[in-house]
Amino acid sequence: MNHLQTGIEKITDIKVDSTVFDEAGEIIRKGGLVAFPTETVYGLGANGFDADACAKIYEAKGRPSDNPLILHVADRAMIDKAATVTEMAERVLAAFAPGPVTVILPKRDEVPSSVTGGLTTVGVRMPDNDIARALIRAAGVPIAAPSANRSGRPSPTTAAAVFADMDGKIPLILDGGPCRFGVESTIVDCTGERAAILRPGAVTREMLAEVLGELAPPPVVGEKDAPLAPGMKYTHYAPLAPLTLISASRKKKYEAFCAAVREATEKGKRPGVIVSRELAEELATLVPARHIAVYGDAGDVPAMAANLYESLRYFDDVDVDVLFADTIEEKGLGVAVMNRLKKAAGGRMLFID
Repeated sequence: MNHLQTGIEKITDIKVDSTVFDEAGEIIRKGGLVAFPTETVYGLGANGFDADACAKIYEAKGRPSDNPLILHVADRAMIDKAATVTEMAERVLAAFAPGPVTVILPKRDEVPSSVTGGLTTVGVRMPDNDIARALIRAAGVPIAAPSANRSGRPSPTTAAAVFADMDGKIPLILDGGPCRFGVESTIVDCTGERAAILRPGAVTREMLAEVLGELAPPPVVGEKDAPLAPGMKYTHYAPLAPLTLISASRKKKYEAFCAAVREATEKGKRPGVIVSRELAEELATLVPARHIAVYGDAGDVPAMAANLYESLRYFDDVDVDVLFADTIEEKGLGVAVMNRLKKAAGGRMLFID
């Protein structure tokens, strides 16, 4: 890939900055890549109907070719150009779109196999972000976009994080400030008899069940199977230093982190921690302030989701050798947060009774 001059355009007003969208839309139509904000994470976008343009996404990210992309649309009418909308999907879209949900649908012939990883289905979503939808309207086509990071790394929730991974690889980043949710969209397969969640997100199982009734269990994807949706098969979200999750009751949490930090230090390693504000205050005498990332108050799940990836990325520029992160209860949005943490940790967890 040729080295490009990567520009960042700060968007403060969609109407005032309309010329920026004209430029960005033209880049998309001509087969180029543009990074843009959504309410979940920043996306790396290309013309969803252009196979060569979509191939550039995989090249820029270093993404496995069988890992499908999601098509982002500006409105309901644009979905019909890319997919056949099932009755089940209509209910999901009516309840949650625009919003952090992706529906898996039978694809139309206009969608190239490079978008779907060779599958006959495609994921489609309508982002709840004015900048994202303005870009899609300016381009005039559905925009295929995974998260705008190097494959396997923590997803970007700021334009600066996109630049850190994509500088020299893409011509333009639209800066819309920090993302609201901080974890990727919920992916719902709407092609079977019952809906199935393929990736948890801010639209929770409980919220979907109210609209769709009982959901099917998620499918298991083996090493030789093609993933049905992004995030199902490959290692994701990993910081540079190896991460271990610590699961402990509130009473034993402090002791568990102290023990882990001391053991790492005795082995000559420099530990970092990702914890709540309360636990950070307790650990202040044991762990240097620069080795602590605070995600928010204890039990504040939306804050943990919004700050998760920035916390992981923070330590890439700090002199740590190992990381330890707090866990939360797996219910509601906590299911999505723990899904990302477990993938980032590669399954490494310490359970303290």
